[in-house]
This record gives sequence, structure tokens and C-alpha cells, in this order.
Amino acid sequence: MSRRLPLPFGQLIVDFFEAYLPSQRGMSIHTLRSYRDAMVLLLQFTANDTGRRLETLGIEDFTESRIERFLTYLEEERSNGINTRNARLAAIHTFARHLGAKHTEQLGWVQRILNIPFKRGARERVIEYPESADIERLMNHIDRRTPQGQRNIALFGLMLNTGARVHEVLSLRVRDLRLDPPEQVRLHGKGDKIRLYPLWPRTARLLRDLIMAQPPVDANLGDGVVFRNRGGRPLTRFGVRYLLRKHLPAYKTPTHGRRIHPHALRHAAAVYMLKSGVEFATINQLLGHANLTTTMR
Repeated sequence: MSRRLPLPFGQLIVDFFEAYLPSQRGMSIHTLRSYRDAMVLLLQFTANDTGRRLETLGIEDFTESRIERFLTYLEEERSNGINTRNARLAAIHTFARHLGAKHTEQLGWVQRILNIPFKRGARERVIEYPESADIERLMNHIDRRTPQGQRNIALFGLMLNTGARVHEVLSLRVRDLRLDPPEQVRLHGKGDKIRLYPLWPRTARLLRDLIMAQPPVDANLGDGVVFRNRGGRPLTRFGVRYLLRKHLPAYKTPTHGRRIHPHALRHAAAVYMLKSGVEFATINQLLGHANLTTTMR
């Protein structure tokens, strides 16, 4: 008969993600996802390394040497950078502390795991972003005469206006917008932090037109999500990435040759804000550009 996963260990993993991280540590959903990915990778690696099934693993299988080999695997076989390697180790350290608090008899194991050091020498990444000419091509590729085009121009315009993270934009509800002077948006950021950000009049007008054109999905109009897909459901970050690549198909980052991603618009907005203001004003003007009614083939 195969040895099954010890029940207390299985319960500990569940408690780690369902109670300890969100309630006691107050970690955001994005940190939870990062920790989840780290633990899933570690579990899969350990199962392969021991030649056993996941459900048969116990705490004794997660030795110091095996976790060190796991970190090497991340760098050498998955081509993860030092920052990613250290982020995975941070998740393992947090889990070890949680286990030690629940099972004091495992404090020796906990101390050995906590002694695994973070790696130094992480190189600073080059922050790459679309130039104003790329943004102009993006905007000119959208046909505002269609409902989807009307949504896309408002979506990208809001992201460039505010530099908001994509999840902040996609979680927006109608009640988070003030579209009369002084125009502003209420953004819900990491750690449930809320900040108000001013809107350009052009951005406010695009959002007002979008909301007016969309059928309400809730009895209370203010509870409706602003950005939806064709089926009326909230747009996802994968949907935003698809739309960006659809409307800017030729874009490649200068250094790594990667395709555009939603966070690039946050980088672009931040850089334009720091410049003389000329390029930022150009982006503002593009939201009302007459050529936006044409579609590039």
C-alpha cells in the first residue's frame, strides 16, 4: 500500500493559503498567486526528484539539499533570473515559518530551510516601453465606430492617462469614476490601497460614451464593471494582452525582442510623465485624433 500524504501536512498547506496568507498576513491576491506558483513548482520538482506521486510526499521529503537543487533547477532549466529565484525562496521561507509555528517539533527543519540564503547579483532590468510613435500606431489601429473599438480606445486611453496597473483598470466599476469636472478615477491598488487620480477631459468623455453605450448588467448601474468582453463579462488581463497585440502587431522590445504586454503601458505613462510634457501631451491629443476612425489593415 502506498504511503499517503500525512493529513496534518496536507491541512497545513490548505491553511497556509486559505487562512494564514490572506487573513493573518493580509497578502494580496497577486502575492497569493506568486506563492501558489512557487509551491506548485516545488511540489512537482520534489515528486519528480523522489520518483513518487504528489499525494505520497511528506515534510521529510523537502530537505535542505533538495530545495537548493530546486533553486538551481529554476535558474538553469527554467531560465529564471535571480529575482524570480529569490521570490520563490521567499515563499518557501514563509511556508517554513508557518509550519514551525504549527509544529514546534519541526523547528530544526525550519531553521535549516531558513538558512538557505537569497542570491545576490540580480541585474537591474532595462525598463522597455512603447515610444509615442508606437502609441500613435496603436491608437490609429482601432476603429472607434465599433462597440469593441469604443471600448478599446477608452481602455488604453485610461491606462495611458493614469499609468494604472491592468488589474486596477479591469476591476473598475462605474461608481469609481467621476466624469464631471473635476474628472477623476478611484483606483483600488495593491494591499487594498485606494488612490484618486485625475482624468483628462478627453479620457472622461471616452469613458462616458462607453458607459452610455453599454447595456447595464446590474440593477444598480454603479456596480457595473466598466470594461467587458463581447459576452458582457469582465475583461481579463489576457484579453487586454490579446487586444494590445492585435492593434500593435509589429511591436517588439528593442533589447529582448518581446511582444507588447499590458504593463508596458504603465511604463510608458510613467516615462512620459517624467519627460518635458511634450510627449505626454501628444498621448492626450491622440485620444481625440480624427484619424482614430480609420482601421489599418
